[in-house]
Amino acid sequence: MTDFNTQVRNYLVDLQARIIQAVEDVDGQATAVRDEWRKAPGEALQGEGVTRIMEGGAVFERAGCGFSDVRGPRLPPSATQHRPELEGSPFEAMGVSLVFHPRSPYVPTVHMNVRMISAGQPGQEPVRWFGGGMDLTPYYGFDEDCQHFHRVCRDALASLGGDLYARFKPWCDEYFFNKHRGEARGIGGIFYDDFAEGGAEHGFALMRAVGDAFLQAYLPIVDKRRAMPWGERERQHQLYRRGRYVEFNLVWDRGTHFGLQSGGRTESILLSMPPLASWAYQRTPEPGTPEARLVEHFLVPRAWV
Repeated sequence: MTDFNTQVRNYLVDLQARIIQAVEDVDGQATAVRDEWRKAPGEALQGEGVTRIMEGGAVFERAGCGFSDVRGPRLPPSATQHRPELEGSPFEAMGVSLVFHPRSPYVPTVHMNVRMISAGQPGQEPVRWFGGGMDLTPYYGFDEDCQHFHRVCRDALASLGGDLYARFKPWCDEYFFNKHRGEARGIGGIFYDDFAEGGAEHGFALMRAVGDAFLQAYLPIVDKRRAMPWGERERQHQLYRRGRYVEFNLVWDRGTHFGLQSGGRTESILLSMPPLASWAYQRTPEPGTPEARLVEHFLVPRAWV
């Protein structure tokens, strides 16, 4: 009989393969490079993974999707702040994480992540908890796109019962927030962390619900917006807003901190970075423009469904 961690691993490997195949089909031009890696003997973190990344595509300027399964002798501080009793415990962490940066400013950037961490002393049943979610970061907003994305998220969680969307939606709004800017990263979605309710089987069901809903949530938006014409103004706005995306990932994101603190593979941890981004001093959009509406209407947490 396959043990529990192997079941989760097999699901994650298949999820990565399905998503990359779908993205290659949508792009129609670029093929994702397959980079298999394994941590060298003697490093603080052991394990392996597969990074799949597509660059220079017709639709996706950079699209990265990574799978990792790593083990370490001691949980890093970012993983024990809510579980102090596990401080110093050996652990295993596995997951799939993706960020897609489209070429068109009218197609939003998207992030999705599902992961499981198990920890405990040898000879004892490990403690397992789950995290993940998905969120959308438009550069030019459309209400119907935001509604579609949130509707799929809500419906994906409905089969698990309870009030998960009602809890995970505001959690996402709170988490993906650039506190130093006083501004949301995007229009949110769902986010959860340190989830152990109902035991490991329930957490695994939640992982599958989120992972399996991703393509349905995102690809219809790509299909609707990819052919919209755009020029230099829209491109410069996109690059500037990508800078805010970079700021969040480096300053606030717990996943980035966990990976770097635990000795993870830097190149794979930073696959979320856009290929190009820009910064400008005190740049403010002109009132009444679509660029101003992004900040005033879309980057303000609201009920989309």
